[in-house]
Amino acid sequence: MATSSSPIIPNIDIDEDGTFKYILIKIQNKSNPEPRLIVRGYKWAEFHADIFEKVNEELSSAGYDCECMGGGRIKHTPDEKSLLVYGYSVSYGRADHNKTVSLLQDKYSHYKSITFSNKGY
Repeated sequence: MATSSSPIIPNIDIDEDGTFKYILIKIQNKSNPEPRLIVRGYKWAEFHADIFEKVNEELSSAGYDCECMGGGRIKHTPDEKSLLVYGYSVSYGRADHNKTVSLLQDKYSHYKSITFSNKGY
């Protein structure tokens, strides 16, 4: 639970449509040492490291430790209520897409299809 001094960090923050790079990040802080996973994915990112640098900077200033657990791509098709997670990050390796899909299912429970493939780049 967030206190007045710790921000609420959403588990998922991805672009609303399109195909883009994403990373799976483990975060924790001293007030709540139990680590948890978050997903971040954006079209603006040329590299997976661009996402991690931005998120790490924001969360570090709020007292969180961040560790990139890997990356990949997400194809988000809201008209079809579909999310496809696939690929890998050259810098960070392949994220555990199964864990990513599990987090996406929590936020997008109304979607028809949330799947992953370990093929493709």
